[in-house]
Amino acid sequence: MGKLIAWSDLRGTRVGIWGLGVEGAANLRKLTELGVDPVLVDDRPAGPGPDGHPVLATHEGGFDALASCEVVVKTPGISRYRPEVADLEDRGIPVTGGLGLWLAEADRSRVVCITGTKGKSSTTAIAGHLLRRWGYRCLVGGNIGEPPWDPEQAGTRVQYWIIETSSYQATDLACAPPVVAVTSLHPDHLDWHGDVETYYRDKLSVCTQPGADLTIANGDSDLLRERAALLGPRVKWVHASDDPAASWMTPLGLLGAHNRRNALIARACLRALGVPEADDPGALRPAAAGFAGLASRLQVIGKVGGVTFVDDSLSTNVLPTLAAMDSFPGRRVALIAGGHDRGIDYQPLAAGLAARDAPTLVLAVPDSGPRIQAAIEAAGPAKVDVVACAGLDAAVERGFGWAAPDGVVLLSPAAPSFGRFRNYAERGEAFARAMRACQG
Repeated sequence: MGKLIAWSDLRGTRVGIWGLGVEGAANLRKLTELGVDPVLVDDRPAGPGPDGHPVLATHEGGFDALASCEVVVKTPGISRYRPEVADLEDRGIPVTGGLGLWLAEADRSRVVCITGTKGKSSTTAIAGHLLRRWGYRCLVGGNIGEPPWDPEQAGTRVQYWIIETSSYQATDLACAPPVVAVTSLHPDHLDWHGDVETYYRDKLSVCTQPGADLTIANGDSDLLRERAALLGPRVKWVHASDDPAASWMTPLGLLGAHNRRNALIARACLRALGVPEADDPGALRPAAAGFAGLASRLQVIGKVGGVTFVDDSLSTNVLPTLAAMDSFPGRRVALIAGGHDRGIDYQPLAAGLAARDAPTLVLAVPDSGPRIQAAIEAAGPAKVDVVACAGLDAAVERGFGWAAPDGVVLLSPAAPSFGRFRNYAERGEAFARAMRACQG
């Protein structure tokens, strides 16, 4: 991104909205509030859009319509590396995103952007929860929660904004708040970014945009430490082992060392914002109480005959799956893995599982299941058992029988849900139904 453009700059201009999901609908509402009647373009077939607005298909006249605009606001799912984006910018038409437009005119001293391959949602949710428990008006938004520029938020007097920032959104930013956090780094979204190093660069770009000052980073990540030069002017490293005597995190009810680190990063963000309660141990523990956690993020959903069922459907790559496994040291775990195949390397998953001391069964489901099975079998002597399953129901049934009497059946797929499920939530619901079927 180049020139800093804000939402208010779009008054009186011809604007195209490219992409119509949750964020695209918020973009339309914002432009309508500004008195702008935008061109709506989507990759889906043409037809009526939000509130009956006509929508042009990208490849059926939609691109020509975008090329007639002065600014194009795209949704994050549209890759900045698509040739159409380069074509528009070659014509001198800025292609930006809603978050970048908002950040350009926000009071950035009260904003934190939290990014990372995994852990960013939990860290964002923890920070927002603490602020609200202390009585502050806080908007949790960006990649989760509400788009902070959506007029539907009008009338809410916000004191702090905790913004989860995806790698997709980061490429649309031309500035950053003084405080940024990075929870983890691992290969992901290669189909969008093109290659792993581009993904790393894009993911971390928010740390070095104009305005960035302090990056609070996962000090346990070798990949992040190797790329410290991309983390901006100042870096504060946070480790899962920091502050070992602190007990304020216990009421959060989160599993695993990685979630302990996420909580510490959340606290460090609030301290950097100057929130006084973040420095008060007596204020932290009561504020942590009542945290609900995120659905399908290492969520215990029930027990059947002594076997614990854990929904980690939000796990879409190797890093969170290994973190989930580490949350059950010494326990017998049947891991259900596999989903939409994005071509990521599963050798690190195989190596991490092989390092476990406790019995482990991997139930490999389509579409990436065969590659997961091949990686585990290629890792050497059979320390981990792996079985191919036709689908989630069969995997749950097999895992339940193996995990009895007191083990864990863990859905942590290391892959997205696309293709066989609409989203991670639908996959988690299917897992819960399969658990209930085990009750006989």
